[in-house]
Amino acid sequence: MTTATWAEPLGLRLSRPFRISFLHASMIGEHRTPRSFAGAAVLLGVALSTSAPLHAEFLADSKASLELRNYYFNRDFRQESAVQSKAEEWAQGFLLRYESGYTEGPIGFGVDALGLLGIKLDSSPDRTGTGLLKSDREAPGRAQDEYGELGVTAKLRVSNSTLKYGTLFPKLPIALSNDSRLLPQTFRGTWLTSAEIENLSLDLGRFDRVNLRNSSDNERMQVFNGGARNIVLGRARDSDALDFAGATYKWLPTLTTSYHYGELDGIYRQHYFTLGHNLDLKEAGTLKSDLLWSRSVDDGGSNVDNRALGAMFSYALGAHKFGLAYQRMSGDTGFAYVNGADSYLVNLVQINDFGNEDEHSWQARYDFDFVALGIPGLSFMTRYLSGDNVHVVGRAEEGKEWERNSEFAYVIQSGSLKGLVMKWRNASSRSNFGGDIDENRLIVSYTLPLW
Repeated sequence: MTTATWAEPLGLRLSRPFRISFLHASMIGEHRTPRSFAGAAVLLGVALSTSAPLHAEFLADSKASLELRNYYFNRDFRQESAVQSKAEEWAQGFLLRYESGYTEGPIGFGVDALGLLGIKLDSSPDRTGTGLLKSDREAPGRAQDEYGELGVTAKLRVSNSTLKYGTLFPKLPIALSNDSRLLPQTFRGTWLTSAEIENLSLDLGRFDRVNLRNSSDNERMQVFNGGARNIVLGRARDSDALDFAGATYKWLPTLTTSYHYGELDGIYRQHYFTLGHNLDLKEAGTLKSDLLWSRSVDDGGSNVDNRALGAMFSYALGAHKFGLAYQRMSGDTGFAYVNGADSYLVNLVQINDFGNEDEHSWQARYDFDFVALGIPGLSFMTRYLSGDNVHVVGRAEEGKEWERNSEFAYVIQSGSLKGLVMKWRNASSRSNFGGDIDENRLIVSYTLPLW
């Protein structure tokens, strides 16, 4: 591995040599092992060992944490034609996160690090495919006993603008990092955020690789084409460039609008508009509105052609919260987004996102906070979604599907285990063009602040 000294060009003089290539550190992963998790700890230790010459803000504003995530996943396939009767696995995850502050001066420098480790607790060849564990290349059909990775991000701050390069967790309409399994999905690339103008924030950048949630490899990006998306690809089956730009403006403390543009080179281009509004009704509660519209077209290497409209309204009063959503797809394909990421649709739920070609869907949701009954930390959510009018290639009958989700969550409020989170998620999904699924997830997580 080649290295580059980063300290001296930025005006930093360390008491001992400290060399690392951010380019190569972010690319580590073609054959990464749990040693990468230990590598993150080593990196933090080296940074601390050089603390004397560093500016105080770099260390004083830094923070580190270790999250322990225990995950049991069970998905039963209910249709008779299912190749596999169920996917069932149990795993333990460790997520070590470090975020530095910035050095003093007009240009502040910082570094973030991420160490991930997943350990198999239970799995077998006839129950794999949950998304929790990495497949074993030397024994196809089996899950690896353990896998891990190290991600490093360099960052520069000038005034109210920040430039980051390396391992990133975008929460953007055109790229939404998925964190619904044992370990999070990450992107690799360059991302500039700017807030130089009051109430206006800007995003600009390029991602060139994606690391899936059950992988330790940085890979070229593909478009999701499951369900009845009906996306046809040409020669460009994948891409090494997702270019994006966006602007978010807060008109009022309660009203925000945004526009984002994304281009998965050679596959699709996408325009995304959102509007969010919160209405305080005083003693009568609060009303939250979220509207979105997107337009996706091909970029010379596919037939992508989609218009997506979504609206969600939530009304909260005391311990109760009620929600209604409507979503409509039109065009020659379903909604397009990077495979492995989450879509930014109002009807994205536990199993489906109801983004198939021509699909119309609605959602009804209810949340309850048990603090009203004297049980702080306990909450409940249930929702039901129904979709129809799906265009299924080769069938005259329209496609239909529905999904039901429920979740109980409890956060311990005091004692030595304060902050421990326990969740039970249950879902059922039925479709006349896809699979029938019953699913349960049990998640226990605890985050330990290191400093």
